[in-house]
Amino acid sequence: MSPRLVIVGPPGAGKTEVGRSLAERLGVPFRDTDEDVEELAGRTIPEIFTHDGEPAFRELETRALTAALAEHSGVLALGGGAVTTERNRSLLAGHPVLFLSVGLAEGVRRTGLSAPRPLLTGVNPRATFQALLRERLPLYREIAVWEVDTDESSPAEIVDDLLLRIGGTDS
Repeated sequence: MSPRLVIVGPPGAGKTEVGRSLAERLGVPFRDTDEDVEELAGRTIPEIFTHDGEPAFRELETRALTAALAEHSGVLALGGGAVTTERNRSLLAGHPVLFLSVGLAEGVRRTGLSAPRPLLTGVNPRATFQALLRERLPLYREIAVWEVDTDESSPAEIVDDLLLRIGGTDS
């Protein structure tokens, strides 16, 4: 078993919203590895970061990704930083990966730089988001089969475009 599509991208790109809508239109299940991580840990992601640190979170994320790639046949959304782990990029090789991109201004506007996104909190969240994009853009592009810019499009428009790109049929 393998996911129909794996969605990656930075915070605010729309991975969950687009993923849920696309899964519904394709008539397949949706899964989000961030939810899987929280279930594995029995805590929220901010709590994991606060109490255990990012390395512990990344280990849980790899476990969740490994399970999802083996068990899930629908649309799979990954956390924004999943690509930073070399093991995760290796696991994604050969899978249909979509990179939803978002620019700095739009990403900052969409995320609101809120507490549920632990890597975006701090003294200068805009600079943090910019550094995150600089670090991760090459990694997203390394594993992606498709890239879609989400800055100027609604989730519905993105899903319509994706159905054409991936050869899906609208249910």
